[in-house]
Amino acid sequence: MTDRRVRGLRSLMRGRPVSGQDSPERSMDPRSADDEPPPPRSRVIDNAIYVGGRRTATPGSLPAAFDCLKNTPGSMAWIGFYRPEDAVILNVAEEFDLHELAVEDAIVAHQRPKADRYGDTLFVVLRPARYLDDVEEVDFGELHVFVGQNFVITVRHSEAPDLSQVRRRMENDPDLLAQGPQAVLYAIVDAVVDGYAPVVAGLQNDIDEIEVQVFGNEPGVSRRIYELSREVIEFQRATQPLLGMIEGLIAGAPKYGVDEELRRYLRDVADHAITVAERVSGFRQMLHDILVVNSTMVAQAQNEHMTRLTEASNAQNEEVKRISAWAAILFAPTLVGTIYGMNFDVMPEIHWTWGYPFAVLLMAGVCLTLYLVFKRRDWL
Repeated sequence: MTDRRVRGLRSLMRGRPVSGQDSPERSMDPRSADDEPPPPRSRVIDNAIYVGGRRTATPGSLPAAFDCLKNTPGSMAWIGFYRPEDAVILNVAEEFDLHELAVEDAIVAHQRPKADRYGDTLFVVLRPARYLDDVEEVDFGELHVFVGQNFVITVRHSEAPDLSQVRRRMENDPDLLAQGPQAVLYAIVDAVVDGYAPVVAGLQNDIDEIEVQVFGNEPGVSRRIYELSREVIEFQRATQPLLGMIEGLIAGAPKYGVDEELRRYLRDVADHAITVAERVSGFRQMLHDILVVNSTMVAQAQNEHMTRLTEASNAQNEEVKRISAWAAILFAPTLVGTIYGMNFDVMPEIHWTWGYPFAVLLMAGVCLTLYLVFKRRDWL
């Protein structure tokens, strides 16, 4: 290992990242500290040495695996980690001469899907996903794979995918496993892409339910559309870069001596990844259209509500006008009666013979005049 590489790894051991500050990947990640994975529960999930596609040794420790790999010609090591401690990754990095930038990415995590080559070592980042039926949510993980000439190292930061199944599948097919680390990488990528199928089905089911809720005018559907849109965007971030990554692996296969049959398998995985990416892109457009329809229906419902309120207000105004008109009509005789009811001694009409008929006719005339005026103005 070069002195520069050693200095870089030592700087990682003193504290992460190399710059001594929080990494951009972690600072840009919207997840809070509460969403961080729990402390390491296990370091080495499986540690095996293969010769000719068959397991020949299962060392009990990493140093034993390193020695076995060096002392067994034509062998390949496949070491799987689950949320390992930084010191474990750094120990493996020194042994296999891994580049410090790839090691830093494996330690920090929060990476986008990519494939970077550092000399003879290929560093691959994958974003597996699984659909949680009980909460109807998508759980995204992260998987880092180091692929060298005679080793494969997997660093898993999430529950998915279950690489033990991938290992059993490869061990049941020694001819495929005998093709070396590239075959293991194919199997891992294939497992990740196959794991997207239940997620696609779950999202499709959620979208169907949302469509029913939208046209059923159920409350709270806007929030569910928003939350599902975030999951679809995150899913798109996990799947879209995968297409270019697989195409790059296929394009570089002849240079690194990848078997033609294995290239066909990679092309098949690429086809599945394209299908998933197209479905996810369609989901995003569907959710956008559903959100537009929901907004239109909400606006229409609000307009109808405002129309009903306006009609009710107009009806109340008509009632108020009628009440006001009758109140004015009834007020006129009350006013006349009140004046003549003051019983002052000096009142011209108090002792007039025709005073009473005149007062009655005056009240009737005023009431009739007001009635005709209000009737003409459609108040009555």
